[in-house]
Amino acid sequence: MTAETALAPPAQTQTPTSGAHMVVRTLEEIGVTRIFGYPGGAIMPVYDALVGSSLEHILVRHEQAASFAADAEARITGKAGVCLATSGPGATNLMTGIANAYLDSVPMVILTGQVPAALMGTDAFQEVDVIGMTMPVVKHSIVIRDPDQIPQLLQDAFHIAEEGRPGPVLVDLPKNVLQAEASPSLPPTRPETGSPPVSDDALGAAAALIRQSRKPVLYIGGGVALSRSVDAVRDFMTRTGIPTVATLKALGCAHPEAPYFLGMLGMHGSRAANEAVQDSDLLICCGARFDDRATGKLDEFAPNARIIHIDRDAAEIGKLRRADVGIAGSLREIMGRLDPGYVEIDDWRQICADNKERTAFRYEDAPGNGVFAPALLRQLSEAAGDDFIAACDVGQHQMWVAQHCRFSRPEAHLTSAGLGAMGYGLPAGIGAALAAPDAQVITVSGDGSIMMNIQELATARRYSIPVKILLLDNASLGLVRQWQEYFFQENYSEIDLYDNPDFAEVARSFGIEAFTVHSREEVPGAIERLLAAKGPILAHVLIDPRENVWPLVPPGKSNAEMMEH
Repeated sequence: MTAETALAPPAQTQTPTSGAHMVVRTLEEIGVTRIFGYPGGAIMPVYDALVGSSLEHILVRHEQAASFAADAEARITGKAGVCLATSGPGATNLMTGIANAYLDSVPMVILTGQVPAALMGTDAFQEVDVIGMTMPVVKHSIVIRDPDQIPQLLQDAFHIAEEGRPGPVLVDLPKNVLQAEASPSLPPTRPETGSPPVSDDALGAAAALIRQSRKPVLYIGGGVALSRSVDAVRDFMTRTGIPTVATLKALGCAHPEAPYFLGMLGMHGSRAANEAVQDSDLLICCGARFDDRATGKLDEFAPNARIIHIDRDAAEIGKLRRADVGIAGSLREIMGRLDPGYVEIDDWRQICADNKERTAFRYEDAPGNGVFAPALLRQLSEAAGDDFIAACDVGQHQMWVAQHCRFSRPEAHLTSAGLGAMGYGLPAGIGAALAAPDAQVITVSGDGSIMMNIQELATARRYSIPVKILLLDNASLGLVRQWQEYFFQENYSEIDLYDNPDFAEVARSFGIEAFTVHSREEVPGAIERLLAAKGPILAHVLIDPRENVWPLVPPGKSNAEMMEH
């Protein structure tokens, strides 16, 4: 069943059934096949109804992991991921994952149990106002008070989560509604989703600006991946030959071998990308929102450039930077129809290409015999090829992954971009490996991040999920340490993780294959062993605690002021 198809009527619409069974039946009919969750009191009727259903339930060991895993599955499939938790602490433990999905525009439906309606507002056991708590970080929220409305309201939740600019939708389920009889007589319907019409005048104005420019740059963001517009954007790049830069969330949208792709821009972007943007006379911003980590000091970002801003969400156009031409609508349609013809920028292309070659990273320059994380990550992604998917945690390793891994498609790069949530990597790797069982899914984590959700090793073991974990251990909170080194006069405060456990031993205690890598000469064998593993495996890689991420734009500075070694 496709997402656009109206649901078929329930098999026995006149036979009373419980609200909880109606929740499960409706999820099946919508086309949901997998949910991530953890049981508890208020949601227990739904868990009772799950028995014998076609839904695959993945029992995580912390509700936060359920939301992160559902998030990753959604990023790969484009369909709303589903997570499930009980009231009170179950719901509050989902909060970080909900906020993560909201800031990265990921479609997700969150089902939470709630105390019976008669007790709502009385401070009952395990009662929290989850609707009020999550209001700033959901696209929409629903409290179902009538069991007969379950099919239609759940269908609405999935429609809202997936249409337009995607996002998380919370559905709160009071326990009395789950236990009550439900007798729906009409099948739920899903409205057709349309895009706002694209203005021919705006397209013409944009094409004219492109023809007039001599130093244009195509600046692509995560909206390209969310709208499944990768092919249209790649075709535009080929037709025009305009040098292109990408945000963290847009990595993989441009083919990594595209001749005029300059890499990631922003705080830890490539020098070639940042220099091109700063020197440009026209920015064609497609599915990006001028985020501070991409722009640096905003009023000095691309100071001489006119702006064409293209986005599915009209609210983003002109929000942070005034657009000379703004076009709201389907990115796929707009980029397909935007045709400036021949663009006379041969000299500009050559300048950008020369800068890319001149500033390219030189892996052979790494000193010593220790493991050099950037080179390891580059070699790993190339060895995995187009099957590679990185589910990345947050820290120095996150930036190294973005800078040095090869991504053939945006679904290959899963990262907590807007929220920057440590602990995302392992649950996201689990969700990704279930959603893409034939891929080489590799969680890249640090010794700080892995401890946030290390209990999910049990989930990987229970279901034999073949997630490969590359754990880069520098015995510190590396990115915080780097900032303290350069911006806080080396006043190192609470970043020393000298008392880390032996992570390989920890993994083995969960029943997961694990090994440790100490030196650079061990790297080829470690990569081979990781990629050959049939089940979950952890490589504990010891790296130099003094290694930093370069280049770096200091906070509050222009992207023209990049620091290097």
